[in-house]
Amino acid sequence: MTVDREQVLRTAAALLSRKATATMDEVARAAGIGRATLHRHFAGRDALVRALEALGIQEFEAALDAARLDEDRAEDALRRLVAGVEPVAGLLSFLVTENQLFEGDQVNQGWARLDARVSALFRRGQEGGEFRIDLTPAWLTEALYGLVGACAWAVQDGRVAGKDFQYMIVELLLGGARRSVEK
Repeated sequence: MTVDREQVLRTAAALLSRKATATMDEVARAAGIGRATLHRHFAGRDALVRALEALGIQEFEAALDAARLDEDRAEDALRRLVAGVEPVAGLLSFLVTENQLFEGDQVNQGWARLDARVSALFRRGQEGGEFRIDLTPAWLTEALYGLVGACAWAVQDGRVAGKDFQYMIVELLLGGARRSVEK
């Protein structure tokens, strides 16, 4: 039987995003494979998390590329970005909350590159008068990540309809990020 490594990673992300303390046995069961098979692909939890990180960076970078962040209004680019991350929201929500990935010298430089691209989108929106200037691009980036994660969990738990994913994230974020014009 051939194991679909990406499907195992996505299953692991979905499980670990809801139960961060899940064991490798639980990950294997959720993926429908044996523990020995899981260990042939990932020597341990750290190797699994690092593989999840690499996949997450790859998927997020693809979503950023597809969103064409430098085209049109910043708001439109943000909508495209949220639409692009929706299919991998569970994976991204796990990675954003997995603190060990972001500690000390172990930080993957891919995240810094991706954060810079998202922050540049918010900065462009601020410079174009679309977004508030009293909130830093770094904070707006973190808020976006938080909303993607929260919405992914709510959809996964059935508390929110999946069809509302994009609308809820963009409207809540922009409702707080939009620059209000004083009369």
